[in-house]
Order: sequence, then structure tokens, then C-alpha cells
Amino acid sequence: MIKLAEGWKEYAVLKTGGGYKLERWGEIVLLRPDPQVIWDASCDLFAYPDLSAIYRRSDKGGGAWEFRRALPESWEISYFDLTFKVKPMGFKHTGLFPEQAVHWVRTGKLIQDAVKSGRKPKILNLFAYTGAASVAMAKAGAEVVHVDAAKGMVERAGENARLSNVTSGIRYIVDDCKKFVLRELRRGNRYDGIVMDPPSYGRGPGGEMWKIETELFPFVKLCAELLSDEPLFFLINSYTTGLQPAVLSNILQLTMPRKGTVDAYEVGLPTEEGIVLPCGAGGIYVGQ
Repeated sequence: MIKLAEGWKEYAVLKTGGGYKLERWGEIVLLRPDPQVIWDASCDLFAYPDLSAIYRRSDKGGGAWEFRRALPESWEISYFDLTFKVKPMGFKHTGLFPEQAVHWVRTGKLIQDAVKSGRKPKILNLFAYTGAASVAMAKAGAEVVHVDAAKGMVERAGENARLSNVTSGIRYIVDDCKKFVLRELRRGNRYDGIVMDPPSYGRGPGGEMWKIETELFPFVKLCAELLSDEPLFFLINSYTTGLQPAVLSNILQLTMPRKGTVDAYEVGLPTEEGIVLPCGAGGIYVGQ
């Protein structure tokens, strides 16, 4: 099963092929590598007439942006009542993953339902990056604790919150996620929901190493201890190639409270070619 991030007006995947995806971000068209795109392109993507910039990989690792025309340092795009800053960054990123709208909608609905019943959900967002999920959940009515090891990304999350008129409801923490979770357990803090978007590989501010194949299961098991007595959800998102939805389903079924349901799926983006671009996997436990 694949869940599509639909409803975008200011973002679209135009064409794909030859290891690249051609995307429209507002008025700006970018061409970026994508490891899932192993089919041929229907046309020469590098000759697309409105192309603004290309991210080219280097044979020595990494890569760099090649700009075809002058671009603003950053610009904004919106998804319904959410507005985010977009900026070409290192490692081909723009600071936003549009396919994650699938999860913004899902968690937002669960939070809104809880608010209607008189609750004020407290949510922990780990490996929270530039905060799109934090902003969406705060907008839905949650109190969010946003944790990421990169100070610059946490500052960017604050910018996204301000752009979306979210002036309260998010607490920003620059820290190694595992260390933060261990401290929260010692403090006796609990959360009604947890979201995590773990990298395949990573290094914390103190040199802590993260490798998803060996670290994810014990970390999820540890985080499950932070759930309140009436949890709303526990969401895992993964971009790691080969980490199938069934893996996330198994992890959640083995670690979550028995009262609840588990759903795992592929996440994708519709394209103007009429096909779906796969963008990783998601798994969610929903409490009862």
C-alpha cells in the first residue's frame, strides 16, 4: 500500500528518469538526484526550458548545485495553512520533504480529535530537522517538543513556525536525541505522541554515532517508555532504501502497548507523468 502526499498547489514533481526528478517549487524548477528513479526519462530533463538549478553529484562523493539562472537565497511555498522556507542546501536538500504531508495530515487529525475531546496533547518530535511536522502538529493544537542535533536546522524550524503564524506551542531543543530521551525518562516526563524521522547514518553533537539498522529498534523500544497512559500515536518515518514497511510494522508491534493498531505503508508523490515517485516508508501506532 502506498499513501500519496496530495493537495500540493505550489509543489509538483514534473518529470522523472535517469536517476533524477524534476520539481517545481513555487515558480522555481529544480533537478535533483533520486536513487529510486532507475527508469529512463521521457525527455532530456537537463534541457527543460524553465530549469533553474541542478544538483550534480561528484564522483568523489557529495556534489554541488549548478545554477542556470539567478535565484533568491530562499523563498516560500505553502501547503494549505502551512508556509515553509525553501533553500538549496548541501547534499541536494531544500529543507523540506513534500511527501511528508501524508504524516502532517494523519497526525494533525489525531491531534485535532484529541483537542475536541478536551485534551492538550504533548508531542515529542525527534530528528525533527527544519520542523515541518512540528509546525503542523502545533497548528493542530499540540504542545510540541522539537529535538534535533543541528543548531542551524532548529533555527530554521523557528523560521518555519513564524511563517506559518505559529507563535507558541513549540519548544526547541538542540541535542542528541538519545541523550534527550534518557533525560526525559529520568525526569519522569511523558508524551501523548512521538514522531521520529531517523537518518540512515548520523553523528550527534558529541560525536555519537547512529546507524539505523542497529540503532532503530532499541531506540524505539526506549522511546515507548515515554508514552503516556493514553497515547495517541507513535510515528516512524524512514527514507532508508530497503527498509520496507513490514520492518516498521514489526518494530512497532514488538514495542508498543497492546491496546492500539499498527499501520505501515510506502509514502509517495504523484507526478505529472501519471506515475508515483516512491519516497520511503512510514509506520504508525495509533492508541485506543
